[in-house]
Amino acid sequence: MRIAGFVVVLLAGIVAAGQGWAQDPAANYPSRPVRWVIPFTPGASNDIIGRLVAGKLTEALGQQFIIDNRPGAGGIVGAETVARANSDGYTLILTNPGPNVNNILLRRNPPYQMSDFTPIVWIGYAPFYVMASLTFPPKTAKEIVDYAKANPGKVSWASSGLGSGPHIALAVFQLSTGINVVHVPYKGTVQPLIDMIGGQIQLLSTTTVSAEAQIKAGRIKVLAVQAKKRTAVMPHIPTLEEQGIRNAEAIVWFGMSAPAKTPRPILDKLNREVNKALALADAKQRLDQLGLEVEGGTAEKFDAFIKSEAARLTALIKAGAVQVE
Repeated sequence: MRIAGFVVVLLAGIVAAGQGWAQDPAANYPSRPVRWVIPFTPGASNDIIGRLVAGKLTEALGQQFIIDNRPGAGGIVGAETVARANSDGYTLILTNPGPNVNNILLRRNPPYQMSDFTPIVWIGYAPFYVMASLTFPPKTAKEIVDYAKANPGKVSWASSGLGSGPHIALAVFQLSTGINVVHVPYKGTVQPLIDMIGGQIQLLSTTTVSAEAQIKAGRIKVLAVQAKKRTAVMPHIPTLEEQGIRNAEAIVWFGMSAPAKTPRPILDKLNREVNKALALADAKQRLDQLGLEVEGGTAEKFDAFIKSEAARLTALIKAGAVQVE
């Protein structure tokens, strides 16, 4: 009887353990490839950073993290794809201010809301730099202001789309200086860089992540950094404030999010693995070279940051710096 009782207890323990294992959705995650949607074209900063982190996750977790570029409508196409996806951890989004905050607040009837996504981890951020065509006469940000005021409506300033980070960077520059330029929205950052090199576009606010090759080749001019202090990656480039332009700082940030209601154990596992990836020496070295300030940390930290960015944009809308479409 004692043996039989022991066997019953042992079997019950095994069953309970098996049930506990089965109830943990992260136990075998990922068991198949994971799709990481980037709502922009290949070659832009989101794509470069996403591919670097995806490679590290593939190595660490033994399943492919496949980059799926879904550009269109300032990031809305890709973001809506993820918002409507299953909440199982196999469809993620590279979170960015354009699709995940700006377009939601700047459109009257956005096809998704901030609540449709669950933040996982803040990868980092990079300041915008004011860059110009070699054929554009001004050599400083202050000269841009003087030139634009002397030539109203004749200065073209590109962005990667309505509601994108570069669009907001332009908006705060205009609000701070009172200039009026022609905003030329594109579907990503690659084409405006090409057109700026060709002289069809005069100005663009973008990051060293996106423009690294063009900067090194001397095909474009970098006139200012839209940050409070000079950066380690380009220490010779002055800030806007050094050139007499205040309150025009602008950054672009990157993170990972999932559809709402994705199980917390999966979110926690992804958070841990991304933080590990960001701490790897080779990954950190490459991100430093690109000018990315690495953040990492908890999902709660990233969630609080996103909400603060939404509040900042709401203030810009109220000030009339950007318009609701």
